[in-house]
Amino acid sequence: MLRRLVLKPGKVEQSLKKRIEAGEKLFFLLSDPEDPLDPSIVKRFEEGGADALLVGGSLNITPQDIDNYIDSLRRSGIRLPIILFPGGLNNLSSRADAIFFMSLLNSLDTYWIIGAQLAAALLVRRMGLEAIPTAYVIIGHGGAAGHVGRALPIPYENTYIVASYAAAAELLGYRFIYLEAGSGAPKPVPAEAVSYARRATEEAVIIVGGGIRSEEKAIELLSAGADAIVIGTLAEKNPPKALQVLDAVKKR
Repeated sequence: MLRRLVLKPGKVEQSLKKRIEAGEKLFFLLSDPEDPLDPSIVKRFEEGGADALLVGGSLNITPQDIDNYIDSLRRSGIRLPIILFPGGLNNLSSRADAIFFMSLLNSLDTYWIIGAQLAAALLVRRMGLEAIPTAYVIIGHGGAAGHVGRALPIPYENTYIVASYAAAAELLGYRFIYLEAGSGAPKPVPAEAVSYARRATEEAVIIVGGGIRSEEKAIELLSAGADAIVIGTLAEKNPPKALQVLDAVKKR
């Protein structure tokens, strides 16, 4: 009889899920190594209760950039879990604690669905990175990630389509689902899309990022069923405002 081998959750994933199961909502800070957040700013978010730092970007990044940035964070005393949010093979680094091992489900290019993953899999194993199986779905604007990943974004006005992607992702074995509007998107993922994804899944962790600029929007997305929100551009341009969002999430 054939036995199905299931990748067991690692320490980072277990820790995040334990918080969710305890009723917490999570806040992920995102830093693009092309224009990275200063460690002093990251420290403020860590002290404010951020749950993890995502590191990655789509363009103009080398593995050395990632290594150097993570090293600088650790030298500065940052102890947040660092999770790679890869925009390609150039984003891999053994310095991180884990990696969102992602597949861009609504890409028109099979490279971003399985090709990049094929090229990265053995490297991730060699580096000893904890892999978190993550389905990546781009909605609306899409930003640089949507352009580079040749995505067919789900229209803002047809958010019901998200339900099918979310259900398919969970049935395929993805444990995290990342709904993305794109870095600096003019509008975030609609709360209705998050609600569709939540109702279509049973246990998947739902992350929402892109275009979140206020406490009210963050709370709206979490109330719709998101388990975690991601703040990147706002933290770059207006750290005090981003810290207010973090505080609102943690007080929810």
